[in-house]
Amino acid sequence: MNASVAGVLLLATRKLLTAFIQLLVVATLIFSVMYIMPGDPVLLLLGADSNPSPEAIASMRSQLGLDQPVLSQYFVWLWNALHLDFGKSLTNGYPVANYVMQNLPRTLELAFAAIIIAALIGVPLGIAAALKRGSMRDTVLTSIATIGISVPVYIMGTLLVLFFSLKLGWLPASGYTDISRNVFEHFRKLALPALALGLGLAASIARMTRSSVLEILGRDFVRALRAKGMPERRIIWQHVLRNAAIPIVTIIGLQLGNLMGGTVLVEAMFNWPGLSTLLVGAVSARNYPLVQGAMLAIAAAFILINLVVELLYSLLDPRIRRKRS
Repeated sequence: MNASVAGVLLLATRKLLTAFIQLLVVATLIFSVMYIMPGDPVLLLLGADSNPSPEAIASMRSQLGLDQPVLSQYFVWLWNALHLDFGKSLTNGYPVANYVMQNLPRTLELAFAAIIIAALIGVPLGIAAALKRGSMRDTVLTSIATIGISVPVYIMGTLLVLFFSLKLGWLPASGYTDISRNVFEHFRKLALPALALGLGLAASIARMTRSSVLEILGRDFVRALRAKGMPERRIIWQHVLRNAAIPIVTIIGLQLGNLMGGTVLVEAMFNWPGLSTLLVGAVSARNYPLVQGAMLAIAAAFILINLVVELLYSLLDPRIRRKRS
């Protein structure tokens, strides 16, 4: 087997094991927090206002397995979660896994759309600013990036609605249309929430790209290539950007992971039925199985995204692979 391939496989195995341990720790914390939270899910099911009898409460506890020791409840819940069985919603008895599978793709779609927009805007702006360091272009682009980072997402979303929906009438202000029903309308309704998330991220990516490109431009090998007479365009595209890609991939990957838990305001503002919206509703209703399932799904997606980013590091830079293997 090729040494580089073996190194990637070894690194992937170690990262997978680490990701599994992280997910196990997170699952334990989620179960523990839900267990110590105030409120009784049995009374929620039976209706506290109906004054259920002690016999009815005991019977419901037995059905839910809440009469078992805490460790027994934990291992049963963990075993079921490994088989994607998160129990049933306390409000309507609908399987939690179905809720998660229905809402998670919508949050992932919103997060990926936002990060694509951010990368398409931020990376070129950062490169353009770095190549003209100290110029008026650099000053303007850096100022725009600073302002973009400073604007909260709910203000950005409001401004986008005012401009694109109310003033121009190009895009709907909120709502969701399933892609199977109308593809065009689906992406029209995705555009504004993705822009609201992506523009702020684009500013962060632009600043990181600028710093990374400037750092590579100042290295000795770039000066050596220029001294040999290599065209500037070739130096930039073949050498500078390739070496500057690792910090850029880092910030993109971290931002994508953070988006999994940061879409709450945007989903609520634009009425986008994702996992964050589901989680907020479940917390308000004290729907403990739904809260556990949604939180575990968000954590798993975050850990998986970080795992993919770590593996991309090793593909982009063999030095990282050799150091970590």
